[in-house]
Amino acid sequence: MTTAKNQTKYTSIGNRPVRHDGYDKVTGKAQYGADVDLPGLIHGKILRSPHAHAKIISIDTSAAENLPDVYAVITNKDFPAQKDEAVSKIPGPAINLKQQTANILAGDKVLYKGHAVAAIAATSAHAAEEALALINVQYEILPHVSTVEEAISEGPPLLHNQYKNNIASHDVLELGDIESGFSQADLIVEREFRTSTVHQGYIEPHSATGWWTPSNKITVWGSSQGHFQIRDRTSLVLGVPVSDIKVIPMEIGGGFGGKTTIYLEPVTALLSKITGYPVKITMSRSEVLEATGPTSGSYMHVKFGATKEGKITSAQADLKFEAGAYPGSPVGAASNCIFTPYAIDNLRIDGYDIVNNKPKTTAYRAPGAPIGSFAAETLIDELAEKIGMDPLDLRIMNGAKQGTTRASGINNPLIGCIETFQATKDHDHYKSEKATKKIGRGVASGFWINGSGAACAVANVNFDGTINLTIGSMDIGGLRPVAAQHVAEVLGIPVENINPQVGDTDTVGYTSMTGGSGGAFKTGWASYEAAQDVKRQMLERAAEVWETSLDDIKLENGFFIHSSDSELKMSFSELASHLPDTGGPVVGRANLDPRGPGSAFATHLVDLEVDTETGKVTILRYTAAQDAGTAIHPSYVEGQIQGGVVQGIGWALNEEYFINESGGMTNSSLLDYRMPTSLDLPMIDALIVEVPNPLHPYGVRGVGEVAIVPPLAAMANAIYDAIGVRMTELPMNPAAIRKAIKGA
Repeated sequence: MTTAKNQTKYTSIGNRPVRHDGYDKVTGKAQYGADVDLPGLIHGKILRSPHAHAKIISIDTSAAENLPDVYAVITNKDFPAQKDEAVSKIPGPAINLKQQTANILAGDKVLYKGHAVAAIAATSAHAAEEALALINVQYEILPHVSTVEEAISEGPPLLHNQYKNNIASHDVLELGDIESGFSQADLIVEREFRTSTVHQGYIEPHSATGWWTPSNKITVWGSSQGHFQIRDRTSLVLGVPVSDIKVIPMEIGGGFGGKTTIYLEPVTALLSKITGYPVKITMSRSEVLEATGPTSGSYMHVKFGATKEGKITSAQADLKFEAGAYPGSPVGAASNCIFTPYAIDNLRIDGYDIVNNKPKTTAYRAPGAPIGSFAAETLIDELAEKIGMDPLDLRIMNGAKQGTTRASGINNPLIGCIETFQATKDHDHYKSEKATKKIGRGVASGFWINGSGAACAVANVNFDGTINLTIGSMDIGGLRPVAAQHVAEVLGIPVENINPQVGDTDTVGYTSMTGGSGGAFKTGWASYEAAQDVKRQMLERAAEVWETSLDDIKLENGFFIHSSDSELKMSFSELASHLPDTGGPVVGRANLDPRGPGSAFATHLVDLEVDTETGKVTILRYTAAQDAGTAIHPSYVEGQIQGGVVQGIGWALNEEYFINESGGMTNSSLLDYRMPTSLDLPMIDALIVEVPNPLHPYGVRGVGEVAIVPPLAAMANAIYDAIGVRMTELPMNPAAIRKAIKGA
């Protein structure tokens, strides 16, 4: 359902058209990375380390190379040498190319179980896999560290000599004076929290096909969240110009931040160069879980102070996040998000990026924010209880507004934070009585920054009035229909008359990756501007047909109308039929790098039951309120909210990396890595709040990320309401709940 409805009247925006990619996906026509099958294609496999931490003494590939089915074997030494320093040669954050390359194929050391060591290309995947056993790697096994606390303990084994105590960085955000703020408080709450490593859980494994031709042109096929980013990173690792690489995007079977970097692409390209054939590598499920980027495990200490009336006077957070093998945890984003739903004058947040012997972390849907929010929102609930205040009233009293200063120093633009608090409080779910005293009810809120970036779009008008729309953003959550709706709204034509597609890196201009909830904002805007370009040209063509002034013509509801002669009226398709006679094709173009994606806030409410004998949690009802700005396609908005909630529930209750004494993951299958299924869940009630973003032509904010932020704390608060014990570690599985009950 939708509340606080945007009052602006639209013709296409806000509707629920049938998705343009729906037929292909339900019939199997859609092509994914693993579906690529080229003439002469050969297959690759990767040898991975059985150790969590070890020096590589030697690698002998001769036995594997002598097999008749084997075409090539490569190691880290086959890549160009890179300096151990961060470089800013492509858009986005600086990249340490030595570390990037070493994560693709290990250099001097392996830093986690599953770390890639060598790659083979052979006639078939089976032949390649069999040949892996013939590669002889000599290791010197080293002590390992699996948690942030182990990594920074006294005298830990160091992963990288340049990082003391494995702390890659320490950053501080401050606002006001926290000591003064705590001195004003009538009560203080503080706790320690721990969360486990979890994976994004996308169903499609990583797959890439590379073809390096004799003319030194490289084509890569694969599924990712940003084919331009894949191109740029591959070019740097291989040391070739970006103009020599074309990346053809395939459909993507889930990403959630995990498909924003490179693992296989440079390997397939280099194997192709050596063999002369296109090479495909597809990961197994265990490889995905053991060797691609999950999100961080963490240790946190968080503290709030408040007056007896409920005014929060001060807040402090000490956030220690694991980065895995190489620096780059989402602790910075967590620091920016943890307290942002509230107006707090005095803040200090210490964020530590800590390396340990696990796969290098990658973004996971609102990266870092769910972890920090778990701690903060648990304490907000405890604060409300101690004050004797309704938890939503406490949030409303302290809620962030337009102009509120964040910990980062940014002043909020127009936001819908308090609106999500109020929508939840006004909902019949919150007003309803719990069926029994055994049922726990919990609320929590959350924030995500939302992103943007460069985007391009090209709209080609066909002579029958239909439009072929090419965008540069990967469609990972309904972006093609959303882009088409922007065009349809500008031109007043049916969205069914627009054929949206994602272009390869040679077909459309540079577009930043689909992530940060910025796809609809930037590519929707680019599509809007491309449509405006079409509109301008079509008005000129109408003026030519009628031999009149451009000022006398307007476009309304898909019709070109003469302002003074009512008989002069043409539909968009009628005018398109005149294009061959009035100058030829009309092509609308747009390239932009927009700012101001707005901010995303959400408040969630859950009812659950806890079996005190087994510790099993049964979710009975779940309501998620979220400010979507303007909901371009409400069905997609609801789907994004529901998907985020489900992932957050899995994170809260079941999901974790089980790490054994030797530092290896022991549950690297979907049988053992326990993600929720439909049998574990009620229908998620998505409550769309619309506070349009004034910095976008149609008010778009982005919706994909913030829905995963509140569930962790909402579940914890509901469990507390049911059993009377605060849960401070994730996951809150049956064993953990039984232990908590016994220890109470």
